[in-house]
Amino acid sequence: MPFLRSKAMRRLFAVAVFTLAVLANASMVFAVQPGEMLSDPVLEKRARTISSELRCLVCQNESIDDSDAPLAADLRRLVRERLVAHDTDAQVIDYIVARYGEFVLLRPRFQLSTLLLWLTPILVFLAGLTLAARAAARPRAIESAALSDDEKAKLSKILSGDQS
Repeated sequence: MPFLRSKAMRRLFAVAVFTLAVLANASMVFAVQPGEMLSDPVLEKRARTISSELRCLVCQNESIDDSDAPLAADLRRLVRERLVAHDTDAQVIDYIVARYGEFVLLRPRFQLSTLLLWLTPILVFLAGLTLAARAAARPRAIESAALSDDEKAKLSKILSGDQS
């Protein structure tokens, strides 16, 4: 390839190919390992649903279903153990929350302790509306009145350069 004659271009090409390979393989990575999966498809589906609602405490922006962190794998196993022990979905979630706190939920419950978290978007929206309304109600700059005949005459003199 003629464009790869310089060393810098070859390096750039190699980095681009490597990046594309990583991105292509990243979509194929699944956090849940085959050994973790339950043989009962109904229980496995429930486990995946619950796991998608729980936050990885290491990654914090991923569910434990999506995370490769060892703690997330432990939490996935714990969810499956509770389901095999015939806990309901709510009981499993309550058990995990009791152990790790409300932070483990990707969508926190609506409670007094999370009230500010839930109401902040509404409060910010209302504050924006208030500011927009105040800006719209603010008096505009007064348009200058038309010049009187005397003022027009003085202006003409000044512009013509007649200083007498």
